[in-house]
Amino acid sequence: MEQKDLQAVEQLKKAAATIKAELSKVIVGQEQVVEEVLISIFTRSHALLVGVPGLAKTLLVSSLAQTLHLSFKRIQFTPDLMPTDITGTEVIHVDPATSERQFRFLKGPIFANIVLADEVSRTPPKTQAAMLEAMQERKVTVGGNDYALPKPFFVLATQNPIEQEGTYPLPEAQLDRFMFNIVVDYPTAKEELAIMKMATGVLSEKLSPVLSEQDILNLQDTVRRMPVADHVYVYAEKIARVTRPKSTEVLDFCKKWLSWGAGPRASINLIMAAKARAMLHGQCYVGCEDVAAVALPVMRHRIIPNFAAQSEGVTADDITRKILESLPKDEKLS
Repeated sequence: MEQKDLQAVEQLKKAAATIKAELSKVIVGQEQVVEEVLISIFTRSHALLVGVPGLAKTLLVSSLAQTLHLSFKRIQFTPDLMPTDITGTEVIHVDPATSERQFRFLKGPIFANIVLADEVSRTPPKTQAAMLEAMQERKVTVGGNDYALPKPFFVLATQNPIEQEGTYPLPEAQLDRFMFNIVVDYPTAKEELAIMKMATGVLSEKLSPVLSEQDILNLQDTVRRMPVADHVYVYAEKIARVTRPKSTEVLDFCKKWLSWGAGPRASINLIMAAKARAMLHGQCYVGCEDVAAVALPVMRHRIIPNFAAQSEGVTADDITRKILESLPKDEKLS
């Protein structure tokens, strides 16, 4: 790595520590969730946060936007939400001087650096598709014209796992667009006491910005330049390939428990997430341990357990952990 890249690694490590310290003013615990969200941001990706109501998912995203000094919009997804409510629409504008009429595009809430798609499964597939198209293409097409979304641009969507009635779960092909499926779990007893005291006491001070838009764009470029050894590429490739039931490389328990395995986007995201994680920890190299550390949020929405797995209470996370135990983390794979 060049000297400027080494400086960027150190900058990101310090910035991550400062961001976590700022977030701790309003968020108790959730260190793993915060790290995974930061990895998504510094890899120019999107993330899905899954957890029951009341676990500060919305507060986390809005607070993160403040610490990163980025524009923030929240879209509350409802069954009657239309695609134009997200992307924007053309309206007729009348010039007061000439009385000439012309179409003018009014931008929707998607035009922000960080977009919170709250309860994304509450809206019909047509609106979900418009949202996910913007995520993938990073532009909006209205009236035959393309409108680029701001840089940097991230979508952090939330989903309630206990709600089934009146919802439209995202299809696997659309879930695959998210780099991470992040599980937001209940706090520990100690954390819950701290949350109670914080929520019922004096309001905390305003969060201070840590990184600017340009800083984030520069760090994203540095993440892509991070070198990766061949055996680490092979390790990430193996994690994805051994899940495919019809592959000759499939592991026996994957063939038994999975209907579908992970596609190429899984192995790509394993490497990208491992690069960002290494930088967040101040490393100038990417190891197999970094790939293994991000495997759960990358894989849990990309492998589909079959009926046999469900009847035995085996989850996608259980299968991924078993894969990591089965694959050696060294050059033997190459």
